[in-house]
Amino acid sequence: MANSKYEYVKSFESEDEVMYPNLIVVRIDGRNFARFSEVNEFEKPNDEKALNLMNCCATSVLEKYPDIILAYGFSDEYSFIFKKETKFYQRRASKMVSLIVSFFTSLYVTKWREFFPREEMKFTPSFKSRIICCPSVEVLQAYLAWRQRECHSKNQYNTCFWMLIKSGKSETEAHDVLKGTQKQGKNEILFQQFGINYKNLPSMYRQGSCILKTEVDETVRIHDSESPVKRLRKTVKIVHSENIASRSFWNDYSYLCKELGCFEQNVNNIKHEYVKLFQSENKLLPFTWIVIRIDGSHFHRFSDVQGFEKPNDEQALKLMNSCAAAVLEEFNDIVFAYGVSDEYSFVMKKNTQLYQRRASEIVSAVVSFFSSTYVIKWKEFFPKKELKYPPNFDGRAVCYPSYEIIRDYLAWRQVDCHINNQYNTCFWMLVKSGKTTREAQSLLKGTQALEKNQMLSQLFGIDYNTLPVIFRNGSSVFWDKEMMVTDNGVIAKSHKKVVVEHPNIIEDDFWGAHPLILEVTSLR
Repeated sequence: MANSKYEYVKSFESEDEVMYPNLIVVRIDGRNFARFSEVNEFEKPNDEKALNLMNCCATSVLEKYPDIILAYGFSDEYSFIFKKETKFYQRRASKMVSLIVSFFTSLYVTKWREFFPREEMKFTPSFKSRIICCPSVEVLQAYLAWRQRECHSKNQYNTCFWMLIKSGKSETEAHDVLKGTQKQGKNEILFQQFGINYKNLPSMYRQGSCILKTEVDETVRIHDSESPVKRLRKTVKIVHSENIASRSFWNDYSYLCKELGCFEQNVNNIKHEYVKLFQSENKLLPFTWIVIRIDGSHFHRFSDVQGFEKPNDEQALKLMNSCAAAVLEEFNDIVFAYGVSDEYSFVMKKNTQLYQRRASEIVSAVVSFFSSTYVIKWKEFFPKKELKYPPNFDGRAVCYPSYEIIRDYLAWRQVDCHINNQYNTCFWMLVKSGKTTREAQSLLKGTQALEKNQMLSQLFGIDYNTLPVIFRNGSSVFWDKEMMVTDNGVIAKSHKKVVVEHPNIIEDDFWGAHPLILEVTSLR
């Protein structure tokens, strides 16, 4: 990072490491998926294609991240379990939940056409995520048993409910019929009224889907002149089992015992209140501005593969800005956003109660929606360029306690924009002129702003101050009033809309002209 007088704001960042020997579970859940499934006309009570899409995305997550050993999912949720010795991004909770939910969401949008080739996606999908810390393998066992029991009970209820609806009952009448019924009672309703034996329904509906890594023998020939040798190869498989938390299931897959630990006995009568004790809350401090900062993960490679212009690709920046604007429209508590290159900072109002200020849910929801929107809008900005692979973002939440400090944070990001853009502009002009990357770095080493400006002017005839302001200042996204003026100059009405501008946010002028952006609203 570039050095500036605003560097002190980094001291407000906190590490949210999940301490060893806790086993780490990252659980994702669909946001507004009842509406999403309704708008996209999913089959009720289960849409097999939608479930297979979820399973496909989860499988790709396991294939991408070696430290994820097991995943279990049903409906619109999935739980990913990391090996006990994982050092994935040094076990930082925010990094883990945001990367997994971002990649899963990007996959969901990217793979939609594989499973719904004739249906347009009519609503932006997104997920939120949380960490479950399991201090022992027994807690992990209880967690898995709880989630599979939830799968069974919800599917049984929903199957009865939707069969009653399809038979002519209203939703209220269906709920009344099922009120207070137990497992046996629901089975009898299904069999006696609809001729359905619940146990004969597809196992994916009743049991959920378990995706796991296992080791298989593989015969390979290293050299033509040598005899083939056997070695173990890790593979990912989907299974459906009546009890994924049983000793017998676990012992069938030795790789699970190796990486997670063995189950000593079966578990019964799991109370969800017990398991919920291990869900990480990590509530953010009240009466502070929350900044959700997202950054592209491995975006150097992504930009190279996609052939982005260097040092700045204007269309790529405009795509980021469009995604940021969509985030402001989705989350009413976000009042301002500032972005440059592959990063964006979203400022939430000081009194927000979004997700009860739980860090993992806020961060993951914003990162997920941003990722989803990025994939959906890609063709709008790159109509002739295929998206080669799903992009990925990570995020974190930081609390800033005062108006002055949140201003300094935003100033820090814009100063960084100035310094990095000036360096990158010089660097890529040198490379394009024939210098190697090492030669360009050597020429720029130790140079100050004035020297870089002189280099651009003398060597390439470029006045840095005339470069597009979006490159030099970054982008600011916020709600502003739009006035509707009649032909005779009278203001007829005004309404709020999200705007993208490129002002100087270091000085006071912008904030003086928009005092309501960071206004303090009392909780009382």
